[in-house]
Amino acid sequence: MSSQEKSGITVDQIHQDALLQIATQYWLPGGDSRKPFDSDIVEKIYENEIIGSGFSSRRCMMLEFSQYLEKFLWPHFDTEKSSNEHLISIIAMVNEKFRERVPAWEPFKRNPENFEGFMRRAYELSLNENLSPKVQTVILIFLIHAFNSLEVDLIREQIQRVVKLSIWKNLQENRLEEIFEQHAVYKKHWNAIQKKDAKLDEKEKKNVDFDRSFLFNHVEKFLNILNSFPKKGEIDLDKLHYCERFLEFLIDLESQLPTRRFFNTLLNDNHFVTKCNLSRLVRCEEGKLFTQLLDMLTFYVSFEINDHTGEALKESEMIDIHYNRVVRLQKAAFKHFQELRDFSMCNVSQVHDRENLLSHLKPLSNKKLHEIASFLNLIPPPKEEEEEKEQFKTKILLEILVSYHERRRSQLDMLNELPLYPTEQIIWDENIVPMQYYNGDACLALPKLNLQFLTLHDYLLRNFHLFRLESTYEIRQDIESAVSRMKPWKSEDGSAHFGGWSRMALPLESFVVVEVAKPNIGENHPSRVRADITVNLALKQDVKSEWEKLRKHDVALLLTIRPTQPIGTQYDFKAPFIPQVGLVYVRGCEVEGLLDENGRILEEGLDSKPNYTDSKRSFRVKLDPNQYQQDITATLEEGADDVYESFNVILRRKPKENNFKAVLETIRSLMNTECVVPDWLHDIILGYGDPGSAHYSKLSDFIEKLDWKDTFLSFDHLKASFPDHKITFKDDASENDISPPFKLTFPRRDPSAERPAKRSKRKTNTNDDDIKELVVEPYTPLNQGPYPYNKPKSNQVRFTPTQVEAIKSGMQPGLTIVVGPPGTGKTDVAVQIISNIYHNCPNQRTLIVTHSNQALNQLFEKIMALDIDERHLLRLGHGEESLETDKDFSRYGRVNYVLAKRIELLEEVERLQKSLEVPGDVAYTCETAGHFYLYHVYSRWEVFLDKIRKAQEKTPEKIIEYFPYHKYFSNAPQPLFKGVNFEDDMNIAEGCFRHIRKLFQQLEEFQAFELLRTGTERARYLLIKEAKIIAMTCTHAALKRFDLTKAGFQFDNILMEEAAQILEIETFIPLLLQNPEHGHNRLKRWIMIGDHHQLPPVIKNMAFQKFSNMEQSLFSRLVRLGVPTVDLDAQGRARSSISSLYKWRYKKLSDLPHVHQHPEFSLANSGFCFDYQVINVEDFQDVGETEPNPFFYQNLGEAEYLVALYMYMRLQGYPAEKITILTTYNGQKHLIRDVIKQRCEGNPLFGLPSKVTTVDRYQGQQNDYILLSLVKTRNVGHIRDVRRLVVAMSRARLGLYIFARVGLFQNCFELTPAFNILLKRPTQLHLAPSEKYPSDRKNNEKPPGDIFVVQDLTQLANYVVELYKHRVREHSIQMQSQRQVQNTNVAEVQKIDEEETKKEDNPTTETTIDNDADRHDK
Repeated sequence: MSSQEKSGITVDQIHQDALLQIATQYWLPGGDSRKPFDSDIVEKIYENEIIGSGFSSRRCMMLEFSQYLEKFLWPHFDTEKSSNEHLISIIAMVNEKFRERVPAWEPFKRNPENFEGFMRRAYELSLNENLSPKVQTVILIFLIHAFNSLEVDLIREQIQRVVKLSIWKNLQENRLEEIFEQHAVYKKHWNAIQKKDAKLDEKEKKNVDFDRSFLFNHVEKFLNILNSFPKKGEIDLDKLHYCERFLEFLIDLESQLPTRRFFNTLLNDNHFVTKCNLSRLVRCEEGKLFTQLLDMLTFYVSFEINDHTGEALKESEMIDIHYNRVVRLQKAAFKHFQELRDFSMCNVSQVHDRENLLSHLKPLSNKKLHEIASFLNLIPPPKEEEEEKEQFKTKILLEILVSYHERRRSQLDMLNELPLYPTEQIIWDENIVPMQYYNGDACLALPKLNLQFLTLHDYLLRNFHLFRLESTYEIRQDIESAVSRMKPWKSEDGSAHFGGWSRMALPLESFVVVEVAKPNIGENHPSRVRADITVNLALKQDVKSEWEKLRKHDVALLLTIRPTQPIGTQYDFKAPFIPQVGLVYVRGCEVEGLLDENGRILEEGLDSKPNYTDSKRSFRVKLDPNQYQQDITATLEEGADDVYESFNVILRRKPKENNFKAVLETIRSLMNTECVVPDWLHDIILGYGDPGSAHYSKLSDFIEKLDWKDTFLSFDHLKASFPDHKITFKDDASENDISPPFKLTFPRRDPSAERPAKRSKRKTNTNDDDIKELVVEPYTPLNQGPYPYNKPKSNQVRFTPTQVEAIKSGMQPGLTIVVGPPGTGKTDVAVQIISNIYHNCPNQRTLIVTHSNQALNQLFEKIMALDIDERHLLRLGHGEESLETDKDFSRYGRVNYVLAKRIELLEEVERLQKSLEVPGDVAYTCETAGHFYLYHVYSRWEVFLDKIRKAQEKTPEKIIEYFPYHKYFSNAPQPLFKGVNFEDDMNIAEGCFRHIRKLFQQLEEFQAFELLRTGTERARYLLIKEAKIIAMTCTHAALKRFDLTKAGFQFDNILMEEAAQILEIETFIPLLLQNPEHGHNRLKRWIMIGDHHQLPPVIKNMAFQKFSNMEQSLFSRLVRLGVPTVDLDAQGRARSSISSLYKWRYKKLSDLPHVHQHPEFSLANSGFCFDYQVINVEDFQDVGETEPNPFFYQNLGEAEYLVALYMYMRLQGYPAEKITILTTYNGQKHLIRDVIKQRCEGNPLFGLPSKVTTVDRYQGQQNDYILLSLVKTRNVGHIRDVRRLVVAMSRARLGLYIFARVGLFQNCFELTPAFNILLKRPTQLHLAPSEKYPSDRKNNEKPPGDIFVVQDLTQLANYVVELYKHRVREHSIQMQSQRQVQNTNVAEVQKIDEEETKKEDNPTTETTIDNDADRHDK
């Protein structure tokens, strides 16, 4: 299948297709000529296009793209009258929407009246065995999507009906009574259900019975299909796909507590897993995926959780459950079954494994096995009328008894024995690691990240597997790229010959295992396995240097290549990889270091490298002990090859992509420790309980009074920030005479009063209750000293009411989620929250985590602009070098800062000592300075205060007379004291002493750096004690968790920027960067700031992105769950007209006042008629979109058109740094760069734009003018993802010019809101060439001169050439005139110099000379 076929329908196919003609007649917008609804059309389309094409994704995409569901199917659906063809057509369209990852439930939300009837009919149809397996599979896929959409109220109501307690009516009677004995509360609910049922009429009872039996009947139907496979012969693939999808459906039910709670008991009572394990599909080759899915289902059916309480079960509790089952069987055997008397007398540990259980049970007859199983309530008792017959086959009875009683290995033990590096068996298994061409049609044996998780163990395990497999996919790409370049061929002697070379891979000279350490206690694998590898680095110097720079902890891959192709065979990129190159084994290793000639590991950081005598280099590497144990066991017990004698290639990876092992080790480490999250976060992370339970308003540690420092610019600003509050003042202050800063008190109501009372039918006036109180307490900040730098930095941003609410929420304990649309000041809000917490909670530490170094640096630069002492700032990880400051905020940079600051402060102490005329060397250390402060400085201050207290007259003169530090503050602005009134001068005196006291307080903090001698010790102390605000990326947090927790790192608050772009697991790990204290996590605040309407985390493999939903961030999941958010609602980035292109995506988004007031927003774009336009680009030289390599899309016409416009803008005077060129595909990005390089590079009139990059890469950045290429002409492509559209439309501040095939994009339903606005303006580029940059024309004014309407690329290109010639002539004339002026100036200067020389010889003309010099200066 070509990549074009995979990517979807083309625009030509849309226009030529007969479906378009039908759509135009019946449902596409087109005036009054549309025909009325005709059910025959639905059936015709179904027969010809849907089922007739075998539910082809191409035909379904065509229908879905034409809005078949929204405009035709759903508006005319009738529960009673509509046909099954109509119903299945709706189901197919919903499935297609999910496949395309566009919102699927919106049409039903807008018109929900018939939805209940629609779902009931879908349920009924799903049980119809007369439908073809293909149709049944389509309906089942719809059910999978529905059961995974529990956040949608409309869906949840229909799902709850079929998963309630009442489904236990399908349990065997004895089993039901046994459960009721164990859980009496269920018995009460059961009785209430029966009483309610007695009041139902016949029709209602029939519906209720159907709902309760729906899942049970589905299971029975599946088992019938499973048993219908013949023991021998071909497998019906349609039936097989149905069975695979049904297992996926059950896995989804079992992995969410709301659907699992009662259904798991029903599934166990049916012995579903046991029956599947005995089916033919498990034993045949075609059933590989079925078996993998069954393993996943088995895992979840027996998951370590209490289904009734939802609490995770500890290993000891699982052991108790197992022992109780075996003991119960032993007791039953001892009392009732003499044949098992020996079994009943055994120790549990002797009989609880499968082999021993079978040895005792196998000799029993079928009848006896049935009696035992029924006695234990595992199956129904034998029917009297069928006693002579075998109601269950013996092998089923044996499997039921053994699987129920056998000891299962702990899930954690299995995980701990799992190798972290992928092997060849996993890397090329497409059921687990699909190819990049996955289009969403197939079922896969992968975990899913949906709304809810069973336990934290389940949460971490799913993320562990997905992260591991995503890394495996990247490793596969690296291996295929490197090995194919090496051209492995089979030489005449059968050995491997490499005819090519790769930068990232080398043949091995030797590989030797040098150490296999003994296992640790309780483990069955070596504690450590190390090996030495040797390679020949007879390479180019730059490549050789890269290999020699392999660092400790870098991951490399060891390969065994046994080529089968003769020398000279060309590699075929379209053919399977492994058979061509002969790859046999893949194993991972971790580099420990480069060895010297004596076999010792070289220490990192050594400036001088040893002099090697040849080009061979040896490395010491660590192997995975788990993998080593498995391989050696297979060699010894099964006679398999010795993998470690066969390696002949080593492959390295790029450092930025090579951190997967550290992240996997971190996740596994979390699963092996007591993973403690705060109680107030636990249920929310798992997706259960009240979504608002972690909001500050519902927590007991709400802080009523907080200092808002410099948040408000004035009282009017404060008043506008709380429009729904009743403001009162403390101490009878008046709003006319108060100014910031303010302390605000929000009196908390009695929690009992906040509980909602029973609703009354009568409406009551609650306006008085809705009014919130706010007590304002203005205060004067303490004087910090007489120097200008003592004045604290202050905020200059006038925050909006919603921004203030976000700041308020962030200052309070609890979870704060801030949704920030583009340009709404997310970073300013984050910085103010950090500053306010820093000042209100000086003993607390705040951790800042972002997705990118760029965002972290932007945040840090704004933090430095506020009143935060820089000694409390610390930046971990790489990237601090791009901070726009000379200061180094890394760990060692901060240590150097502290040491330098210490010397500076001690010099101040010495100056103070001299001013006080105290003898001795008191400024030698921090300790001596402390003694000096106590005995000489503070004592003098106490004497001063005592004299002031005793003074009969409180006058300024007394302060000046008694103040002891006049000499020290002689370098401060004078006069030090104003001498006007006593209070002001006393305030100055206290400020002076605070300045001195702060000096000695800092020295006291720095004393530890005198005691700690090494840089490592000092850096560790800085991290765990001194720093109050610590910043890092999420990747650094995942990589360094072990080191941070080992060092004792602790924090109280965590703020995450770009939270919607961070992977779920990389969001979760930073919460656990500290060890719990007394079993509790000390985290008090969690602030997440992001925008789920913009692009999610980047996932390279489409299967993990689409099937497993791995691109879902924790931020977006919490929003889906309904966790309260603060939605910032005013943007200040873009013109109002440009922001309208994406405002529709948000609840309420307006403009900040400066957008309408500032000149740059009110002035028009020079040389343009419009500030934004979509420009239609037809085929250039009869070619539109091209694809030189798979998924490498390019469009030469758009590239040339866009670059021509860039050249026009530069010729009009636009600065290059204010222009950014964006596109939606990497292929187009490279093409545009090539065109710009050819047209503009090296030419000073053009130069290069600020950036040429993709929309995805440019998220979080902005520029004044954006030129955007949408590339596609065959199909809409991934811009159909509205999140990508929002990013693309929101990068421009002043001008946005889009190049696209308008006819294709305007019909896409998801893009309609934006394109409806764009198409209100002409689709031909309108220019005003007579206007140069910058313009003084208002936005709504007509441009001067003639309007140039560009018809096509050729016309614009020709015009730019002529304009370029004109500008060159202008420039030449301008240069000539400048030279003339320069020549004239030079002549005048020479003349003046000559006159001055003459005057120097005549001193009487001094006045004249001065006048001439003045004239020269002028």
